[in-house]
Amino acid sequence: MKTEDFAYDLPPELIAQEPVTPRDACRMLVVHRRTGEFEHRVFRDLPEYLRPGDALVINETRVLPARLYGRRLATGGAVEVLLLRRLEPEVSDASEGASESWEALVRPGRQFLPGRRFQFGPPVEEGGLEAEVVARTPGGGAILRFWPAAGFSERLQYLGRVPLPPYIQKELDDPEKYQTVYAREAGSAAAPTAGLHFTPELLGAIAAKGVHIVPVLLHVGLDTFRPVREENIEEHQMHSEWFAVSEEAATRLNRQREQGGRWVAVGTTVTRVLESATDERGRIAAGSGWTNLFIRPGYRFRGVDVLITNFHLPRSTLLMLVSALAGRELILQAYQEAIRLRYRFFSFGDAMLIL
Repeated sequence: MKTEDFAYDLPPELIAQEPVTPRDACRMLVVHRRTGEFEHRVFRDLPEYLRPGDALVINETRVLPARLYGRRLATGGAVEVLLLRRLEPEVSDASEGASESWEALVRPGRQFLPGRRFQFGPPVEEGGLEAEVVARTPGGGAILRFWPAAGFSERLQYLGRVPLPPYIQKELDDPEKYQTVYAREAGSAAAPTAGLHFTPELLGAIAAKGVHIVPVLLHVGLDTFRPVREENIEEHQMHSEWFAVSEEAATRLNRQREQGGRWVAVGTTVTRVLESATDERGRIAAGSGWTNLFIRPGYRFRGVDVLITNFHLPRSTLLMLVSALAGRELILQAYQEAIRLRYRFFSFGDAMLIL
């Protein structure tokens, strides 16, 4: 299939710049795959579409304060770094001690040549960080070695900022608005945005209905959201993301399926976890690892029965994923309906429920 098969025109004013309050007051477009019908609801109506015995699967990842502003030690020139994923720890010379290695996007790229060093925040002895460029990456980023490793997470929390997608121009008054209410384990460069609509009260109502809330983990990388550049989608290479399914989660999910319950995926990140860990018989296995699964039309789903998602960028792998589940034509019809009725799009936008 062609990448242009997943293009659509979106009026820029429909790109949401901030979330609604409360979170579950956003609109929800319900798409019925079997009949092709649409319903227009509010997200807090979600429990009406869930059944006792279903499993609502959530992603407990937390967005890192991964954007760092610093300077080159030799010249004082300003630089910006966006941490993407942590690499295996390294040990540098004895004077510097243990270090943290990360793959990162960097700006301006010409400053980040191997061997160059940078400072973020105050001097290291006062709570700052230093980094050295180990190598450049094929995509124009860099591998950076940070020190000190001791207390790195605490220093990052103090020095870093939560990164927002480039299409969000408005600063958040509270960074927690870009975290799910159940975010637990830091590691993502972007939020699993379908989960942003949940409130503790809504989760309580869902559990009270007899729906089992099951957590899994996938640390979101930025490449998931980027438009596909290749003309043919089959030529696109997905970047890998770290995922984990606990023994308890696998046991609960397999039990719910055996008893006739559906797996309701909260977002495309949960979808990738379920499809990466589920076998041909529909049974999920506990474990962890990297997944570069690219779900596109023609894919046969093994783990997902129902999907809660947002409205995605044109030509993106996420739009291709939802098209694989519901059919490209039906999804594009739903998007045109959402545009006509002025739904809000992308990370802080409205929701879609695919049944």
